[in-house]
Amino acid sequence: MIEIMSDHWLTSFEGASVRTLEAGESLFRRNDKVEMAFLVRGGQVLLRRALKDGGLLTLHIANAGDLVAEASLFADQYHCDAVTDRTTKVSAIPKAQLLKDFENGSWGGNLSVRALERTTRELQALRTRIEIMRLRKVTDRLDAYLELNGPPKEGGWVHVADWIGVTPPALYRELAKRRRDDLA
Repeated sequence: MIEIMSDHWLTSFEGASVRTLEAGESLFRRNDKVEMAFLVRGGQVLLRRALKDGGLLTLHIANAGDLVAEASLFADQYHCDAVTDRTTKVSAIPKAQLLKDFENGSWGGNLSVRALERTTRELQALRTRIEIMRLRKVTDRLDAYLELNGPPKEGGWVHVADWIGVTPPALYRELAKRRRDDLA
């Protein structure tokens, strides 16, 4: 959860029912419609995105007291899966209700919803970048980047190298290798 939000927003979840998920159970799947906001009451929820090669990127781990996929409050569909690796308790309220509470400041908050949206999107991008940079091989980092973002515009490969945390020469070697493999 974003630290600029004090715990006052938790009052939005007062009286919400609590659901128990067992290890390996999903809270939601990628491309599901975003209708609810979820609060972890105990345990943890892992936000994961499956890659084409079968690997998984863990984009975030929401622990007790955290909202799950806070950036989804500003999306129509989820961009990853939310799964548990242990028994986990979550509460849910309609996302529209939570956004209304933020707008109205009914819990004493003074946040701008636009600022919250911008911050959550930046946080989402940062989490993704960190997870990509944790991959060891240039080829794996590049595959993950391309799967999530597609190829850059002309002249954008230097930015991609920086974004995935490799030197431009390392990236260009990988791109040259891929071109050779495609020609073979």
